[in-house]
Amino acid sequence: MEPSKAKAILEAIIFASAEPVPLANLGTVIGWGLDETELLLAELARDCRHRHRGIELGFVAGGYQFTTKAEVAPYLAAFQRPQIAQGLSQAALETLAIIAYRQPVTKVDIEEIRGVKADSAVNTLLERGLIEEQGRQDAPGRPIMLGTTQKFLECFGLACLEDLPPLPKNADK
Repeated sequence: MEPSKAKAILEAIIFASAEPVPLANLGTVIGWGLDETELLLAELARDCRHRHRGIELGFVAGGYQFTTKAEVAPYLAAFQRPQIAQGLSQAALETLAIIAYRQPVTKVDIEEIRGVKADSAVNTLLERGLIEEQGRQDAPGRPIMLGTTQKFLECFGLACLEDLPPLPKNADK
């Protein structure tokens, strides 16, 4: 594997990892020895330093991790990142999946699929802006139809609903 490709792979792995990544793991992925991998990481660290970037590569807690540079800390403190998917209960995630795949869908439909009440989960998803009302069903009582929002697509990195992974063949409910 050529060095530029190996370096790009290392960068992607470290970027995607929530925890520091040990050198041995990185070397194994690219099929390089520890010394050669360490040289590539040193090069990647230099790239971050010399390009006036907001991140740097550091060795932390036995592994490599991207961290933000001290000079951008005041800007990070001012930035309010939405905490959308973090902290969603299992019930809320299940409800969101049903809505995403079956939309527009009513709360009664959701409860029929899950077998339990969905009030709390639906309210949580509405509060977080992941779902919205999409009209009313033409049926007795005119129940509210629910569907996902643009924020849902953004939070889950989807361009459109067609990008949702396919359901397993046995998901006939």
